Amino acid sequence: MTSSSRAAAPSPRTAPEVLGDALLARIRSRAAAHDADNSFPFDDVTELAEAGYLRALVPVQFGGLGLTLPQLATEQARLAAHAPATALAVNMHLVWTGVAKAMHDRGDPALDFVLAEAAHGAIFGFGVSEPGNDLVLFGSGTDAAPQPDGGYRFTGTKIFTSLSPVWTQLGTMGLDSSDPARPLIVWAFLDRADPGITRTDDWDTLGMRGSQSQTTRLDGAYAAAGRVVRKLPPGPVNDPLIFGIFATFEILLSAVYTGIAQRALELGVAAAKRRRSAKNDGRSLAQDPDIRRRIAQAAMLLDAVNPQIQELGRDVDALADHGAFWFARLAGLKHRSVESAKEVVDLMLRVNGGASYFTGDELGRLYRDVLAGLFHPSNSDSAHATVAAAWLGPLDV
Repeated sequence: MTSSSRAAAPSPRTAPEVLGDALLARIRSRAAAHDADNSFPFDDVTELAEAGYLRALVPVQFGGLGLTLPQLATEQARLAAHAPATALAVNMHLVWTGVAKAMHDRGDPALDFVLAEAAHGAIFGFGVSEPGNDLVLFGSGTDAAPQPDGGYRFTGTKIFTSLSPVWTQLGTMGLDSSDPARPLIVWAFLDRADPGITRTDDWDTLGMRGSQSQTTRLDGAYAAAGRVVRKLPPGPVNDPLIFGIFATFEILLSAVYTGIAQRALELGVAAAKRRRSAKNDGRSLAQDPDIRRRIAQAAMLLDAVNPQIQELGRDVDALADHGAFWFARLAGLKHRSVESAKEVVDLMLRVNGGASYFTGDELGRLYRDVLAGLFHPSNSDSAHATVAAAWLGPLDV
C-alpha cells in the first residue's frame, strides 16, 4: 500500500465514539463481581464486539473502524481504568489485529486474513507463552511436526492464554526440528474446533482474575498450510512478524497498566478530599503536605509515560525506522509503564489508608491487578539487557 493510498482512506472514527461513557460504566459495574467470582466477563466482550471494538484496529477497507495505534492505546487505557481484567483479555486479540495491520502497512499480506476474519467476528487468542521458556518469541518447547500437505501439527503446553473461554482462532508457535541441521520456529493459527486443543480451568490468581488466561494444551492440533504464516530460525531475527508482535504487544500492554494507574490516581484524589484528619482539626487530607506530595508524585509519573506511548504508537503507524533502538525503546516503555503504574497504585493505597486492605475495595483490587504487569515480557531483567545491548553492543562470547 502506498502512502498516497493510505492518505486517501476514509477518516477513522475518533476513539471516544467506540467506547462510550455508558458502555464503560456498565463494564465497571461488573468488574468487582468478576474478580470476586473468578469469572469471565462474557457480557463485556459481547458489548465490546457489538460496539465494533474488536475490529477497531482493522483498516476500513477490510471492514474495520480504522483506528490508529495511538487512538487504540488511549481507548485501552480508558477500558483498563474501568475493568483491568477485561482490558487485558481483549488486549491479546487486539495485539493480533495490530500485528496484522503493521505487517500490511509494511507491504506484507501474510496476516491479511486476520484482519478480514476479525472484521467478521473472529476472536484471536495469543498462544505463545510456555512454562519455563524464557526465550519467549525466539524459542519454543512446543513440537511443530510438518505434514505431507504443508500443514503442521502442534504438541505442547501454552500458558497465560487470555480470552480462553471465547477465542475462536489461536495464534501460536512451535519448533520444527525435523531437520536437526535447520530447526525452524513455525508460526501458525489453529481453529478452536480442532480436537487436539483443550483448555484447563486453572486460572485462580491473585489479580486479573476476569481475564481467565487459562492453560491451553495442544495434542497434535492441526494448522493447514494456508494458516502457517512464518518459518523462522530460532533466536533473534529481523522479520515483520516479530517486530509487529513486539511493538503492538508492548505498546498496548503499557496502555492497559497506565489506565490502571490513571484510575488509581482518580481514587486517590477522591480519598484525599474525602478523608479528614482529627489531629488537624478535621481538615481534609488534601491539605496535608505528605498527601499532596504523594498525589503530585503519582501525577508526574503518569505525565512521563503517556507521551511515550503515543509517540511510539505514531512511529509504528508511520513506519519510522529506529534501527537497532526499536526493541530497546519498546522494552523500555513496557518496563517504565508497569513500574510507574505499580508505584502510582502503591502511593494511592497510602493516601486511601487502611480501607484499601478490605476485600471489595477498588484500590485494593487495582493493586492486585497491577502486579500482573511484572510477569509480562519484557520483564525487568530482559528490558535492561535489551537496552544495554542497543547502547553497548552484544555481550562477548
